[in-house]
Amino acid sequence: MPPSSAFQWFLLVCPAVVILSYFFTVFPHTPESLYIHPSLATLPKTSQSRVIYPDNFYDGGAYVKLPYGTVRYWLIGPEHGKRVVLIHGLSVPAIIWKDVAPKLASKGFRVLLYDLYGRGYSDAPQTTYDANLYTTQLALLLQYVGWSKADIVGVSMGGGIAAAFSAQFPHLVTDKVALIASAGLMESSDMSRTTKFLSSPLMQLVSSSYPFRLYLQYLADQKSSGSPISELVRLQSAYLPGYNPAIASSIREGPLRSQAPQFAALGRHSRKTNGSVLLIWGTADQVVPYRYAARVQTLIPHAELVTIEGGPHDITISHADEVSDALVDFLQR
Repeated sequence: MPPSSAFQWFLLVCPAVVILSYFFTVFPHTPESLYIHPSLATLPKTSQSRVIYPDNFYDGGAYVKLPYGTVRYWLIGPEHGKRVVLIHGLSVPAIIWKDVAPKLASKGFRVLLYDLYGRGYSDAPQTTYDANLYTTQLALLLQYVGWSKADIVGVSMGGGIAAAFSAQFPHLVTDKVALIASAGLMESSDMSRTTKFLSSPLMQLVSSSYPFRLYLQYLADQKSSGSPISELVRLQSAYLPGYNPAIASSIREGPLRSQAPQFAALGRHSRKTNGSVLLIWGTADQVVPYRYAARVQTLIPHAELVTIEGGPHDITISHADEVSDALVDFLQR
């Protein structure tokens, strides 16, 4: 029986298609190199940001080049003291620990501080700022400084990072985790419409334009806001091209929200290994409201809560003594 006309057409066309595909197939493009935005280290030493927060703000500072950029870190306190890592939050680099870290060091702790990617003196890779970026940054930093494990302390978004790090790398955590005004479980309703708008991809496209950056620098050069911390945030926003995208991506994809599984994993591992978890929260926190302390405790039932009456979100600045005393008591047990 003669083949159908359709089958005949197939036999004629198929070889032609294969031959054409052979000649027109393009090998995938060479992967693009990761673009790295500069840090405060590239600004003149006379710039106001480096006056407020010089790279030698703490003793024992150094730089290390990691896969996603150069990271600035400091090691303070007795070399053989109990090891503690301090993780800062969303917008303010390690200067947020200025009154807490020296207190811990004076009590005999060996303290590791560092700037997260996109803040302070650490580079800002052009990538997604999710929990994985931050946890691997810390894991690689610990490996570089030769620490096999440490106790972990995080404030604000640093608390979300601490929980995610403890869940992903439990073998790198000694036995104590402290979460201060911790993000990680926030709801979208806690974020203002302005915050959502400013962190949107469209607004980030506008804010990264050259005219808009000139406008930000003009505003930053006007009268100081009065608070060195607020001024540093404003200067980073104006002069570091990778800062605003890092903040925006962290708000959209970072460890501010949806970290309940990580908190629960931290709780399970901590209880299984007889570890301890401390929560420190201020009742006047308007960023991560005090009610979240109870939500964290539902996921980590054995977590101890220290309540600071009237404490705002920047509690490591406003109530540094109370925070330091609570941490020292907890970490020395």
